[in-house]
Amino acid sequence: MLRQTLFALTAAVMLTAPAMAGPFDTALAGAHRSDANKARDAYRHPAETLAFFKVEPTMTVVEITPSGGWYTEVLAPYLREKGTLYAAAGNPAAGERAAAAVQNFQKKLDANPAVYGSTRMSVFAKDMMAIAPAGSADRVLSFRNVHNWHMGGFAPDAFKAFFAALKPGGMLGIVEHRLPEDKPDALMTSSGYMKISYVKKLAEDAGFTLVQQSEVNANPKDTKDYPKGVWTLPPNYAEGDTDKAKYTAIGESDRMTLLFVKMPVAGGPKKGSGG
Repeated sequence: MLRQTLFALTAAVMLTAPAMAGPFDTALAGAHRSDANKARDAYRHPAETLAFFKVEPTMTVVEITPSGGWYTEVLAPYLREKGTLYAAAGNPAAGERAAAAVQNFQKKLDANPAVYGSTRMSVFAKDMMAIAPAGSADRVLSFRNVHNWHMGGFAPDAFKAFFAALKPGGMLGIVEHRLPEDKPDALMTSSGYMKISYVKKLAEDAGFTLVQQSEVNANPKDTKDYPKGVWTLPPNYAEGDTDKAKYTAIGESDRMTLLFVKMPVAGGPKKGSGG
């Protein structure tokens, strides 16, 4: 009887005790994020993904091609007090479109200094990869960008730039739309999906070692055979209203989530990946 009573009390405490706050909860719940962006958390799993990438608040982190700043909205407030965030946007000198994109992103930062005030702008483009001072970063993170570098013909150079920016012991986190290994390689130039084997080779050729891979961003509903590639799915809906309900039910793409490390030189001093 006593054992049953203790079990019941323990169960009651477990049910009523508040869940422990996660490290990214405050940033994710912030008023600076729109309801539309918050709704995408269910597909993009930012807290789980950043935890897998071992991001800590004292780190120097480089976000590659932040675009509209979806992940910047999480990283900037998380790193603002004790860490450093480099937002490696495009090269405004590359043309009007690139200049407009950088300008719009800068406006986003300037509009909310309480959130983005300590974010540093840097450059990542085919013709310039000044993403951070050499050997200064604890983490370099890229979210769904590798296909652009591949189609642009500069993916190997991109990974070399990431390697140069990282400290020994620093890590590279990659999230990318996943193409099945048995599909033709040619689809990587048109579909927006990439093979894990190809991404691993890019990283390893640049000097990285694979640490771990996660299925946190997997989506088994994604059939990867759409008329306009991955852009057929939300949030882009490249087919417009055609079969929109079908694509909404599938959700956002099936993605690989990979973590690589820049190994310290054998026999040399080992630098920590924090701070």
